[in-house]
Amino acid sequence: MSNSQDTHDYVIRAIRPDDWPRVKQLRLDALRDPVAHLAFLESYDEAAAKADAFWQDRAVGSGEGSTTARQLIAETSDGEWVGSVTVLIEEAGTKDWAGYPVERRQGHVVGVFVRPEHRGSGLIKTLFDAGVEWARERGARRVRLLVHEDNARAQGAYRKAGFVPSGVSVPSFRDESQNELEFVLEWPS
Repeated sequence: MSNSQDTHDYVIRAIRPDDWPRVKQLRLDALRDPVAHLAFLESYDEAAAKADAFWQDRAVGSGEGSTTARQLIAETSDGEWVGSVTVLIEEAGTKDWAGYPVERRQGHVVGVFVRPEHRGSGLIKTLFDAGVEWARERGARRVRLLVHEDNARAQGAYRKAGFVPSGVSVPSFRDESQNELEFVLEWPS
């Protein structure tokens, strides 16, 4: 039996409000990854300490009815959640989470995670494609993400999904002596 699955075996869908316990569990699993300290803005302990109301709000705020954020999950035929991406819509004229100006309506990918046994299957590109399509349908002119300068595995996956470095870097949220690199996927206007 092979560890990797053909990406056609996955259902990609938006989370629903009643999915909040699974949203919480997938996030906690992601925060146990060996490179979680490079990839996520919170620790396992910080996330585990959050009240159920936080996860319920997250499942509504980035669920199938939201127009400002969308968390997409990959589900196997037996119902296991094996990956996720979240796309936030950033409006032109506002400032992003780091205080930098947003020049055009864009999607911002956060919370990327694929379970180790499903990596290398093309699933990350399938998730990204669905997230980019959702952002484009909402008028985004591009989609971006930030990746830690030392997270080579993630950088490789993002390149395979069509993202390229923009040349922009920002100090890391956790350690200002380190940098997060912006990767973008743009399309003709």
